[in-house]
Amino acid sequence: MDTVVEALRAALPAAAVATDPETLSRCSHDDAEWAEYGTPAAVVFAGTVEHVVAAVRVAAEHGAPVVPRGAGTGLSGGANATNGCLVLSLERMTAITEVDVAERYAVAEAGVLNDDLRRHVVAHGLWYPPDPASQAISTLGGNVATNAGGICCVKYGVTRDYVIGMTVVLADGSIAKLGRTTAKGVTGYDLTGLFVGSEGTLGIVVDVTVKLRPLAGREERAIVGYFGSLTDAGRAVAAVSAAGIVPSALELIDRTCLHAVAQWQGWELPEQSEALLLAKVDEPGARGDELAAAVARLLRDAGGDRVERASDPDEVDRLFAARRLAYPALERLGPVLTEDVCVPRSAVPEMLARIEAAATAADVVIANIAHAGDGNLHPLIVAPDGDDDAKARAKIAFDRIVDDCRALGGTVTGEHGVGLLKLPGAAEELSPTVLGLHRAIKNALDPAGILNPGKAFPNGD
Repeated sequence: MDTVVEALRAALPAAAVATDPETLSRCSHDDAEWAEYGTPAAVVFAGTVEHVVAAVRVAAEHGAPVVPRGAGTGLSGGANATNGCLVLSLERMTAITEVDVAERYAVAEAGVLNDDLRRHVVAHGLWYPPDPASQAISTLGGNVATNAGGICCVKYGVTRDYVIGMTVVLADGSIAKLGRTTAKGVTGYDLTGLFVGSEGTLGIVVDVTVKLRPLAGREERAIVGYFGSLTDAGRAVAAVSAAGIVPSALELIDRTCLHAVAQWQGWELPEQSEALLLAKVDEPGARGDELAAAVARLLRDAGGDRVERASDPDEVDRLFAARRLAYPALERLGPVLTEDVCVPRSAVPEMLARIEAAATAADVVIANIAHAGDGNLHPLIVAPDGDDDAKARAKIAFDRIVDDCRALGGTVTGEHGVGLLKLPGAAEELSPTVLGLHRAIKNALDPAGILNPGKAFPNGD
């Protein structure tokens, strides 16, 4: 590896290559602390496409693994280093290079934070909908790598629905410009779609072209439902779906999460119920009023102890902020093993009941947050720091939840990616034929297997 580091230093500016122990440690893993990771030989902080090309060419020449990295906010180990690898950080590539108001698209480098893009295009009267809970700290490149969703995705879709083009550095250091800027286009295979969700295993995404929506025309109305049990809240989710209503948000947060956020932030939050459903509709005028009333009625009929049309914007913002802050709040209690299962919306009540059963059987604390409107559940399994027995029980609960999800017709990851943590579940979910297709695509684009080896799908290294 000394030879690789020497070659990197010869090919790149001195400030772009780091080998000090503190930086190597900081950049060796993402937020999935339960996933294994090694120590990289070097971290390259690319500031330009040319830096990425130079780093990849050095890695290819020496057969060194390359692990792409954005902000390191991932929750599946997708950015975890292997011993002796090159971690290639895109965090310094933060330029928004174009906003086309007439055609409604933007071009941004991979290191741009999701929130920064959203704020930037608002000034042009435009809106970028994908809004993962980590939107303030996660990069567009990372969002693309995992096909991130968010609170708005129940109505407006996930990252893949907005990425229409990108620039990618391939495993040999060549540059490919994919996609289009037109409203329609079907020339050739959808290679842009292929790279979204590929977790850095097929190429290094250095910029993305995303389509935007007009900001005007949305009139948000919020509804809050308080429930005596998770299962009742799940029934309300299924009822909204069965009624054909597509809210702009339908989020679940349980009492454990509310308490953790309240203690951390010093907020007064409604902790008296077992679960809250936070719903929004954003149709304008009378139609919006009708939908809000219909959602409120469905929540009551499903067992809501109290259902309110939220009129205080500050209170609504606080509740949705509590939803976004639930994960870091729970991390203060100990290491958190985060699930990312997605089931059919009709199966949400049963899946929530099975999560409670898994917690009881394994004798662990499982807090629950969810993009409930599209069946994407995030059980958060908490184990006290240093308690190896609790950690082992948490892993048992984790595996049981994955099995239950698949038994209900679900998928083992809705938006966090397979990374390392979900490799066993992916092996069960993907058929041998489909795994063969994955291997064929990987071998075609990365024949030496240097790009993020061992991630995204079983036997992918």
